[in-house]
Amino acid sequence: MPGADTLLTTELAAAEAGVAPATIRKWVQLHRLVPAGRAGRSLTFRLEDVFAAERAARRPARAG
Repeated sequence: MPGADTLLTTELAAAEAGVAPATIRKWVQLHRLVPAGRAGRSLTFRLEDVFAAERAARRPARAG
């Protein structure tokens, strides 16, 4: 699958998911998104993982 190993910075991951960079950082805090590594001081994320976190965030919350 093309792009499966594409690594993105927080800012690029946010742009791909259509959210703010703060949202990406919050997903990391909540363990909804796991960084793939680092590029200097910046975290990097796999494009596939960013899309999975975005899909999960858009699912309605379950009652109960």
